Parts: sequence; structure tokens; C-alpha cells
Amino acid sequence: MYSVRLWASRHASLLHTVYQIWERCLRLFDPLLRRIGHERLDPAFSATEKVVKGFLFDSKSCGQCVLGETGLACPMNCPKTLRNGPCGGVREGGYCEVDPTMKCVWVMAWEGSRKLGERGKTIQVVQLPVDASLKGSSAWLRKTSSCTA
Repeated sequence: MYSVRLWASRHASLLHTVYQIWERCLRLFDPLLRRIGHERLDPAFSATEKVVKGFLFDSKSCGQCVLGETGLACPMNCPKTLRNGPCGGVREGGYCEVDPTMKCVWVMAWEGSRKLGERGKTIQVVQLPVDASLKGSSAWLRKTSSCTA
């Protein structure tokens, strides 16, 4: 999984474009999804999301995805689960202070955001703390729902 996560970070621009297309499709179908009921759809969406984002980004399924704001690097992969930047203990070469075999998630996020050009400036936005009650739920449904409301 780690090697796929590194690949995804290197190809952040392509994957971000694919993600934007997927988000537009979800927004287009949101009226239908609402009629069916997000609570009914959540188990299927969250299971699909877990497989797709788990494979590509080693996502931890927090339910409040910020991949688009962090250069397609899941901040929940940080051993300290820091959501707003590195801890200050980044080792030489950009490696994690807790797990020296792993590149710092925030170094990867910064590199990924630079590949996104103007779209990557969102890395500078301070993220809200993680709401643990949403873990395992679909961030796709939540994001689409908030975009159309």
C-alpha cells in the first residue's frame, strides 16, 4: 500500500482531476441520492470509498476526507494523526520521526499540492478537528450533500 500511496502523491494532478469528475457526477445525481436516502446509501458508499481510497491513498476512512486539500495525501496516515501540518520532527530527507522508514505525510502533501498548481493552495487552509463519530461513514455523500445544499 505504501508504494501505491507514493505513486498517488506523484500523480496528484491526474488523480485530482479524476476526483473532481467523480464529485461532479455525485452532485448531478444528488437529488436522486437524497430521495433514496443518504443513510441507506452510506454503507455501500463507505465500503466502496474504503476500497478505492484505501488502495490509492491508504485512507483511514475518517469520514471527513481532506485529500483534495492535502495534495492527495491522507493526513490520517501520520502516526500522530496530525491534520494541519507536520509535527516539527521531520527527519532529514523528509522522513517521519516516529517511523523513519516512512516519508512524512506532510512532506508528501506539500509535494502533491505543488503538482496541483492553483488548486493546491488549499493546503494552507486550517482543517477542522476530526469528528470521531463520523469514522467509517461516507465522506463522498457528505461532501456532495454539502456542495448542493
